[in-house]
Amino acid sequence: MDQTDWLTERFEEHRARLRAVAYRMLGSAAEAEDAVQEAWLRLHRTDASDVENLGGWLTTVVARVCLNTLQSRKSRREDPLDERLPDPVDEVDPERQALLADAVGPALLVVLDTLAPAERLAFVLHDMFAVPFDEIAPIVGKSPAAARQLASRARRRVRGAEPPDESDATRRREIVGAFLAASRNGEFDALLAMLDPDVVMRVDPAAALAGASEALGAHAVAETFAGRARAGRLALVDGLPGVVWAQAGTPRAVFDFTIVDGRIVEIDLVMDAEHLGELDVTYLS
Repeated sequence: MDQTDWLTERFEEHRARLRAVAYRMLGSAAEAEDAVQEAWLRLHRTDASDVENLGGWLTTVVARVCLNTLQSRKSRREDPLDERLPDPVDEVDPERQALLADAVGPALLVVLDTLAPAERLAFVLHDMFAVPFDEIAPIVGKSPAAARQLASRARRRVRGAEPPDESDATRRREIVGAFLAASRNGEFDALLAMLDPDVVMRVDPAAALAGASEALGAHAVAETFAGRARAGRLALVDGLPGVVWAQAGTPRAVFDFTIVDGRIVEIDLVMDAEHLGELDVTYLS
């Protein structure tokens, strides 16, 4: 097998995933195909023997092509939303079956289209394809922590697009409120009961500069919060329950909670002033 045949075979092993990544990034089957083709051309111009992880390399190339396309869209005058609905995927073409199977619904693609290009890339690569933030960071030109915050911001906006069931929303509010109360009162066991064993607390760069640190595991996170958060207030942050520390009514720190099956699995501490200024905060009694 010559080098070209070998490259072709290896590339075809990844084509379906690359199409899925590109389609979720762009919402257009035609543009997704163009991005995948560009990755194929760049592969041919590269010494593939130096690429240790071909799948990761190709995903990075496609992601960068898609990011450029999204940024180009933003720089142009946008057409009305109802004229820019995602392209349908051809269900008859066998070569597009993998793309069709993995494609998200048109409603979510419309929501994704409202995100900033870097937010969309971070969210799609991490939440939909489990790409680590260490690999996403150089694509968007930011630190891993900043890339994580991009995905977190996008996640909140995507969730806010389709409000949860009323009973679920009430339960989430109760959990965050109980967590805040237990934190204030130093109730360590109560905190543990609300935390997933593998819960992770993350902090953005601004919070890290202020002395906050990340924590992994229920015990570590409970120790971080026990007896603290006395100045925290229960609030809706982009429509979801969270805890806000404010000065003179201006949010200075926000704790964003991810809850799965009644347990807190992630807590993100946001202190970046620009990021905080973009959040919709409504204080609750």
